[in-house]
Amino acid sequence: MITFYDLDFCTAELYNDYAIVVMKHGVTVSPKYINTFLDIVNKHYKNRPFVYISHRINSYSVNPATHLESSKVPSLIGVAVVSNDPLQEAQTKVEKPFFKKEFEHFNSLDEALQWKDEIIKKYND
Repeated sequence: MITFYDLDFCTAELYNDYAIVVMKHGVTVSPKYINTFLDIVNKHYKNRPFVYISHRINSYSVNPATHLESSKVPSLIGVAVVSNDPLQEAQTKVEKPFFKKEFEHFNSLDEALQWKDEIIKKYND
C-alpha cells in the first residue's frame, strides 16, 4: 500500500494502479464527494491509469449520477464493485450504465484484482 486515507465518508487504500475504497455505514455516495476524490486521484494517479475498487462491506446508498462525474476522470479506467450480497449485485446493474468505462461486479477482492490486472494490461498495450 502506498497511502491510506480515513475520510468522513470512507476509508481508502491506494496502491500503484488501484484504490480499494470502503464507504462508511449510512453514507449516501453523491457527486459532492467528487472533489475530494479528484484531489486524491490527482495527487496519486495524475498520469497513470488506475482502477477504483468499491469494497461494499457496509450498508450505504449510491446516487448513480456520481458515476457520470467520475467517468470524466482521465486516469480512472475502471470500477470494480466487490460484494457477495445479491442486493448489491442488483444495485451494480443499476449503476453500470452511468459509468462510461469498464464497470463490473465481483464476489471477492481476488476476482476484482485479477480483472484489474487485465484491464490495466489492455490499457497499456
